[in-house]
Amino acid sequence: MAGKLYLCATPIGNLEDISIRVLNTLKEVDIIAAEDTRHSMKLMNHFEIKTPLTSYYEHNKVDKGKYLVELLLEGKNIALITDAGTPAISDPGEDLVRLCYSEGIKVTSIPGPAACITALTLSGLSTRRFCFEGFLPYDKKEKAIILDELTRETRTIILYEAPHKLKRTLDDLVGALDNRKISLIREITKKFEEVFATTLEEAIKFYKENDPRGEYVLVIEGKDLSEVQQEKKDEWTKMSVDEHYKYYIDKGQDSKEAMKAVAKDRGCGKRDIYQIINNL
Repeated sequence: MAGKLYLCATPIGNLEDISIRVLNTLKEVDIIAAEDTRHSMKLMNHFEIKTPLTSYYEHNKVDKGKYLVELLLEGKNIALITDAGTPAISDPGEDLVRLCYSEGIKVTSIPGPAACITALTLSGLSTRRFCFEGFLPYDKKEKAIILDELTRETRTIILYEAPHKLKRTLDDLVGALDNRKISLIREITKKFEEVFATTLEEAIKFYKENDPRGEYVLVIEGKDLSEVQQEKKDEWTKMSVDEHYKYYIDKGQDSKEAMKAVAKDRGCGKRDIYQIINNL
């Protein structure tokens, strides 16, 4: 029988946030795979966990992932932890999960702290619909593509950022998104937890005079849905009704479906479109 991989969420900063289930799992598994064994040893010592540690991080994930899967196939149970929060979120743990599934190994996740969700609840911005982008790409071309996509994003946006990159990222964001509302959250669950609810332009001004400190979660309001709908409507009205109708016909819709779609796009009645099309 193969073993099981346990994704164990560990505290972001406050050790009291660890769950009893995670503690029991870390003590019972055969081995713990940790992002930074030196960092995780502090957690192990605090809770008197004696389970052996091995490293699993971005730069050794290929070879170490194969090794961990071999152990799992031999029947060993393994817990995966990161330096803080939930494994597999902006983390090479996602690769290990995929590898396990490809080998028929069972995986379970023991829920707990996640910086992105905690920050979202603290932001004061809409939590009904949101998207998580993690860290923006380092490559300029790839980052430009992502930022262009975000210009049309109507959901609340969540990003991670390191302090030494924060100023540049804020400049990139205001250039792409204009002056949106933003909450910058740092030191989550720690003594000096801070939520800075402001706008992108005001944040840029603030950090020109104040050095960023600590790891940040950026929560940014999405584009107003009515604005997006109006932009789409404006785009459609640049076309003639006949061109608009043919667009949907060429996509494989029948005449009735196409007229209904045109009417919806243009914010008018289906009968109006029917009359225009049939009088052409």
